[in-house]
Amino acid sequence: MSLIHFDAMRLPNHCQELRKEVRAFLQSEIAAGTFDPDGPEVGAKNADEFSRRVGAKGWIGMTWPKKYGGQERSFLERYVVTEEMRIANAPVRRFFVADRQSGPTLIRYAHEKIKQDVLPRIIRGELFFCIGMSEPNSGSDLFAARTKATKTDGGWLINGSKVWTSSAHLADYMIGLFRTSSSIKENRRHGLTSFLVDMKTRGITCRPIGQMSGQRDFNEVIFEDAFIPDDHVIGEVDGAWKQATSELAYERSGPERFLETYDALLALTNAAGVKPDVRVTVGIGRLVAQLHTLRRMSVSVAGMLEAGREPVVEAAIVKDLGTVWEQGLPHRVRELASLLDLEDDEEDAFRNKLDFELKIAPKLTIQGGTTEVLRGIIARGLGLR
Repeated sequence: MSLIHFDAMRLPNHCQELRKEVRAFLQSEIAAGTFDPDGPEVGAKNADEFSRRVGAKGWIGMTWPKKYGGQERSFLERYVVTEEMRIANAPVRRFFVADRQSGPTLIRYAHEKIKQDVLPRIIRGELFFCIGMSEPNSGSDLFAARTKATKTDGGWLINGSKVWTSSAHLADYMIGLFRTSSSIKENRRHGLTSFLVDMKTRGITCRPIGQMSGQRDFNEVIFEDAFIPDDHVIGEVDGAWKQATSELAYERSGPERFLETYDALLALTNAAGVKPDVRVTVGIGRLVAQLHTLRRMSVSVAGMLEAGREPVVEAAIVKDLGTVWEQGLPHRVRELASLLDLEDDEEDAFRNKLDFELKIAPKLTIQGGTTEVLRGIIARGLGLR
């Protein structure tokens, strides 16, 4: 049985100094009208310019090697930047996936030519990445992927589709997982290869998947003889399962996995005032205690990544607990808000915020891996399957 363990970890003082710097930067951007902290991120104005300014601060790719433009700073420092950006509702969508997981994957597995070309542009805030893993009829079971990459002269032809692909319609590149040969009886994970896909390639079509919020986020991506050159293969042909599982440790463990509906809790706390009903006080206290626990677990995983470990199971636990919590948060806030006596204008503003959080909540247990698949990973880590 594998040992699942969360190390006790607190952010060191230099991280708290960095936090002050990030907060000051974000406040200046809000004051300048770069983004609205109370508005939805999708469609945020000036997102491109904001990304470049974040890059200029050295906060994209900050853990990466200096030879590619990185800062070689710690995962804990990156954690602080991520946390502050998320709480401020900053428009990080353009660079976040590339910073969190695509860049580290390229650093470990891509051809040097690709690293030299792509990584500096990510760091400057110029490139938008998406992740092509889930497929129709397989969902988050990555090893059931059927979208094929067939060898041809000078590269590969991709045919099939990916689904639930966040921001694919805006992305410059995708890191996609495709089947290059059949799985084998001894190892169903065999036969998958990871590719760097230029989303402007002929033969790629993005179709929107609607959401109640009205935002365009998820997509179905269709591949019809899309050509990918040989030097865009990432890592070992037929052996991508090794890198895909380690990549998910980056994707599933950060503060973004429990803070997406945080605004609902903040709105409730502000609406409750300094002397709320005792039932509201107890309810808020429980929610804050749960949030604090999730954060401690998430910081612990950041510390493991900093130590060079691959906490795949621990990351799955954070993602499972975190997204279930943030998905249920707007509903609990709505229950507690019924105990408040709000003025009409206060209630309208509060309801508008809460309605938006309620509409985005259903997607949370899909993105980054469904709850059912995550629990399967956890069960294996506990030796139960």
